[in-house]
Amino acid sequence: MSGYNPTIPLFDLNYGQEEEEAVLRVLRSKWLTMGPETEALEHEFAEYFKVKHALAVSSCTTALHLANLAVGVKQGDEVICPSLTFVATSNSIIYAGGTPVFADITSTDNWTISPHEIEKKINKNTRAIIVMHYGGFACMMDEIIEIANGNKIPLIEDAAHAPGATYKDKRLGALGDISCFSFFSNKNISTGEGGMICTNSDEYAKKIRLMRSHGMTSLTLDRHKGHAYSYDVVCLGYNYRIDEIHAALARVQLKKLYDGNNLRLKAAGIYKKELSKIDQITIPFAGKADQTNYHIFPILLDKSVNRNDLMTYLRQNGIQTSIHYPPIHQFSFYKNFNVKQDLPLTEYVGQHEVTLPMFSTITDGQICLISEKMRDFFHK
Repeated sequence: MSGYNPTIPLFDLNYGQEEEEAVLRVLRSKWLTMGPETEALEHEFAEYFKVKHALAVSSCTTALHLANLAVGVKQGDEVICPSLTFVATSNSIIYAGGTPVFADITSTDNWTISPHEIEKKINKNTRAIIVMHYGGFACMMDEIIEIANGNKIPLIEDAAHAPGATYKDKRLGALGDISCFSFFSNKNISTGEGGMICTNSDEYAKKIRLMRSHGMTSLTLDRHKGHAYSYDVVCLGYNYRIDEIHAALARVQLKKLYDGNNLRLKAAGIYKKELSKIDQITIPFAGKADQTNYHIFPILLDKSVNRNDLMTYLRQNGIQTSIHYPPIHQFSFYKNFNVKQDLPLTEYVGQHEVTLPMFSTITDGQICLISEKMRDFFHK
């Protein structure tokens, strides 16, 4: 409904004077397209995530598209991916000409893609595997990497939820052959739009660098500075560049990431304590909270609970909620692929999941109010 203004939103920005100053710095420079801010962001991002190459792009969706192209996905190829993710994960496969093959999640406690289900879906047409670290919780990467390496299949990390989260003390986004990050408004690094693609492969980085900017051999900034006077086009490319304002905002947000994630972890601890008094819900990823970034706070409702009734009740009390996610394979468009799907765990979670407000500036009082309203709903 238009005009709805929740007392407690699903997410909120941790913006301050630093972001204002970053934008003004770009405006005063009078250079708006990819330039020194982007170069600095890429250097800082690569250093933080301990990867060789970080290439800023216009969104995580474009990063995923470029990742599929870089590993050679084309017509007739299959890419294994989860269905419990945002639709961009699988759309990017289709952009490249491939076909998504959906694999189920691990369990009703672990909502990341199952290594066992990945292995079952591999065949001679499998060109790549995409994993998505749901909510900032790591996939079972040791097993998945072993499967990918054993079958000589490139592994792409959809790390849209994962900035700052780790797996056995290694940063998510630094484990696969290519990783893709999002700077969308609700992400842990938020610039509105924007993204990053990371790799340790010189070959992939070279391809991606060309493809993100029309396949041109020099950038506008190179020609502006006199480093080049013309350019060649050596491959089919795209306009997937980030701009300087978004890059400058991302640099500030990257500096805030560590503290912001710690605040989210603290908030999650309060949620868990308060919600433990409600028998009709469970909180997934039990015992795996130490290395996540709590991008979102999902809960799983008992099948006796009417999800719409709960979400409506919370909305009426000024609390915004969401669903992460309606399974992709159940969307009308994806049914056109006519691929037999057997994803019972994904479908169960898709039917019973609710996402509660989570952001770095959420207060203890807001979490207690949400929890109180949840208890009121179940005990009325």
